[in-house]
Amino acid sequence: MKTIANATKAGQQPPSSEPTRKRSNPAVRKGLFQSAATLVMLFFGILMVVPFIWMISTSFKTPSEVFQYPIKWIPADFKWDHHVKVWTGENSFVHYYLNSLKVSIISTAGATFLSAFAAYGFARIYFKGRNALFMIYLSMMMVPPQVLFVPKFLMFDWAGIYNTHLALILPGLFTIFGVFMMRQFFLSVPYEISESAFIDGAGHFRIFFQLVLPLAKPALATLAIIDFSWHWNDYENALVFLIDDSLYTVPLGLQNFILENTVDYNGMMAAATAGIIPMIIVFLLGQRFIVQGISNTAVKG
Repeated sequence: MKTIANATKAGQQPPSSEPTRKRSNPAVRKGLFQSAATLVMLFFGILMVVPFIWMISTSFKTPSEVFQYPIKWIPADFKWDHHVKVWTGENSFVHYYLNSLKVSIISTAGATFLSAFAAYGFARIYFKGRNALFMIYLSMMMVPPQVLFVPKFLMFDWAGIYNTHLALILPGLFTIFGVFMMRQFFLSVPYEISESAFIDGAGHFRIFFQLVLPLAKPALATLAIIDFSWHWNDYENALVFLIDDSLYTVPLGLQNFILENTVDYNGMMAAATAGIIPMIIVFLLGQRFIVQGISNTAVKG
């Protein structure tokens, strides 16, 4: 009996003095990670927004408040004189706005349609060398646009469109990024849709306009917003291919205003504020399309 009791005691494990480790909850870790990521993005978002807030605030300040320290974010008395000068002064922004709207709207509409048209061919129509041709076309994105200024200048001068808005509109109708983006979207559309349409006797044009294009509204809207923003802010092409002040777009108009008002910091901030108003409006109207379009046009593995 004593032997059995000793054996039983020997077989028992002594109670551990170490505290029991609690397993971390995956949901808690995920929540902490998301909270940290949100704080980091919020921090950098504030860093990017602060200069714009200062710019808009300065456009309403008096000259003595511009360099006041600490910064006075809300002016004591809002001055509208600088904004009135931008729109009604000697170099009014009205015709700069009209020129930019003309170039941006025409270029954006044409580039969006042509990009979708070309992308459908690369994504849905099989022909020999299709992928190789697309890779060659895509490789042109590696060519710096500044390299093409001299060839384009000679070509536009020969065609008689130098110093016209056509010199800005025609190159803007063809965008490699737009073709790539729309192709990725068309690849995500189920092929069964096209196959059933082919069985019913539909051709590629009918499938493109009646089936595929309506499904591509989010991607088209995203591409249109990106193209419009690029054309509105295009400075280099306008500087190289436009001479007459009457043809200047907003970026060149802003440059003229700054050169003529080198010490009027309030006026410069008012002019810069006027230049970004369309971008703010376009972004607010189309931000949901941007998010939806990016998710729909993700690169397939």
